[in-house]
Amino acid sequence: MIQEILSDYVQSFWHLLCEMAPYLLLGFFIAGLLQAFVPRSMFSRHLASNDWKSVVKAALLGIPLPLCSCGVIPTTAALRREGASKGAATSFLIATPQTGVDSIMATYSVLGPAFAVIRPIAALVTSFFGGALVNRLDGDSEKKGAEATEETPMTECKDGCCHSHEHDHDASFTSRMKSALNYGFVEMLQDVGKWLFIGLLIAAFITVAVPTQFFEMFSGNTLVSMALVLLVAIPMYLCATGSIPIAVSLMMKGLSPGTALVMLMAGPASNAASILVVRKIMGRKTLCIYLASIIFGSVVCGLAMDYLMPREWFALSPMGMMADGCCEEGGPGFVEIASGVILLVLLANAFIFRRGHSHHSHETAETAAVPPVFKIKVDGMTCSHCRASVAGAVQAVAGVERADIMLDRGEVHVWGTCTAESVLKAIDAAGFECRLL
Repeated sequence: MIQEILSDYVQSFWHLLCEMAPYLLLGFFIAGLLQAFVPRSMFSRHLASNDWKSVVKAALLGIPLPLCSCGVIPTTAALRREGASKGAATSFLIATPQTGVDSIMATYSVLGPAFAVIRPIAALVTSFFGGALVNRLDGDSEKKGAEATEETPMTECKDGCCHSHEHDHDASFTSRMKSALNYGFVEMLQDVGKWLFIGLLIAAFITVAVPTQFFEMFSGNTLVSMALVLLVAIPMYLCATGSIPIAVSLMMKGLSPGTALVMLMAGPASNAASILVVRKIMGRKTLCIYLASIIFGSVVCGLAMDYLMPREWFALSPMGMMADGCCEEGGPGFVEIASGVILLVLLANAFIFRRGHSHHSHETAETAAVPPVFKIKVDGMTCSHCRASVAGAVQAVAGVERADIMLDRGEVHVWGTCTAESVLKAIDAAGFECRLL
């Protein structure tokens, strides 16, 4: 009996992985191209005005970016320092984690074209609603925020730590393509790979282990089922891609497409850690609007999907049927299997590379041979975007000769003549909680 359940679990996981892999690989590649060829300064130039246009631009610019709910926090903090309005920053903060080129492609492969179109539209509507509310209800603090922005100088990378956000105009096409491939297939997988893998494991577990009868009690009450999903999704970390297999499994167990959409929107948009950081860099009022926009927007969009759109639009793909064991015949084709193997290899490479990876500035003979002057613990530094933001902030401090940014340990080791207070202040301004070790 146990062996049969284990076999069903492995088969369900493998089908999910193989069907999503081709689209994920394409999405990661496109994400790398965006990262390598589109400078971050382009975004801030369009987000400074305190009106609805900047809110819409922030949402449209954020929707295709493959940033998770932790990675978007330091990016948003940087946009604020570069002059983005609070409403635009909130819009970017809500829209960006919900989607991305990789998750849109994966959504199309698993949930079909209707879901793939509705998901970014729902992110746009929700983010516009939140950003517009912030401009209207929290506008009094915008002038203070602008003054604080002027007082905090823009951090500047001294050694290319920000992954070519500000690109060298003389950089060759080959070097940028190398950067794109490294970002898409190494750094992005370091950031979202673990959560994608966990999402697949959870989805396979739900499919095999949770009886259909458990969800049938909620299938007749859409609001209750949405409330249950929100209760789990808001504090839990889920990347936009990792939430897809969980949504599929919930639909296979009888929950409505609208409830699945709530999971796809609320899960990636927030987590317990990001909520704390949003309160710090944006304020309590903006935090309340941010959470209310995610909750209200996802429920409204979910109800609209359930009651205003034909259910036939949201029939699951053959992958979903295979994941639930409904299609014993057939299976992933050669392309899917090959893509699944490649994705597993890339995931393994990303995990191994991440375990021993730390970012550091150029070493000198003196700093390489001596212990650091001081060490700093940084809370919330969980991805390469976080590492880049911390590295940029630290390297901008006068007197820093070398700084090792240890992502896995959440620590910064600093050499030089700078004071610990100045480095702590720079990291704090970048949106991270920190303390001296």
